Amino acid sequence: MSDGNGSKDSKPKYARVLLKVSGEALMGEQPYGIDLAMVQRIAGEVKHATEIGTQVCLVIGGGNIFRGLSGAAAGMERASADYMGMLATVMNALAVQTTLESMGVDTRVQSAIPMTTVSEPYIRRRAMRHMDKGRVVIFAGGTGNPFFTTDTAAALRAAEMNCDALLKGTQVDGVYSADPKTNSDATRYDALSFMDVLSRDLRVMDASAISLCRDNDIPIVVFSIHTQGQFVKTLQGQGPATVIS
Repeated sequence: MSDGNGSKDSKPKYARVLLKVSGEALMGEQPYGIDLAMVQRIAGEVKHATEIGTQVCLVIGGGNIFRGLSGAAAGMERASADYMGMLATVMNALAVQTTLESMGVDTRVQSAIPMTTVSEPYIRRRAMRHMDKGRVVIFAGGTGNPFFTTDTAAALRAAEMNCDALLKGTQVDGVYSADPKTNSDATRYDALSFMDVLSRDLRVMDASAISLCRDNDIPIVVFSIHTQGQFVKTLQGQGPATVIS
């Protein structure tokens, strides 16, 4: 039976996925920071995904708090700005972890920048064991290196965790030829190849992330994180989404 968030009778199409969510998604309707109601909604969808049998890990951006590229554009030294952005992702990861655990979901945060007071260090084999035990793992701190985006970190962790797919939650229901919010003639794609994305400069994710997924044969599924229940529906192969493979 369907509960409005995807059919509970439908088996997930993917057994293990990485969910990439931008920091801006956590803002909700706010201009800045963390909207706890939005965090609760996203955490609820992650919990539902675990209930249908999918193993989930996450990478969350930090753009709701600090974005390295914006800091560099404002005159800050790029490496320092990127490190500040990585620290912002840890704050977001802790917010999502706390919310998931309040819902009874066993969760671990692993940071690429060691900060053992608040998170585990990123250790691949430990993260794999957590996922095998059904825990949700949130990867924070990007790759631990400046000049790499959280998109690249998501693709890297998806490959390291042997994920079946990388799901990118965005503000729209897939990939378009142009911004559908400003261009009513934008064309929506149901499916694209990795080379289509690169050659058309569709800016779904940065080129490094696209290449990593292509080289490791990990499909990228783009869907709307703002549509209630769409994460689980996408896992079940339902609802609008764009599959890049």
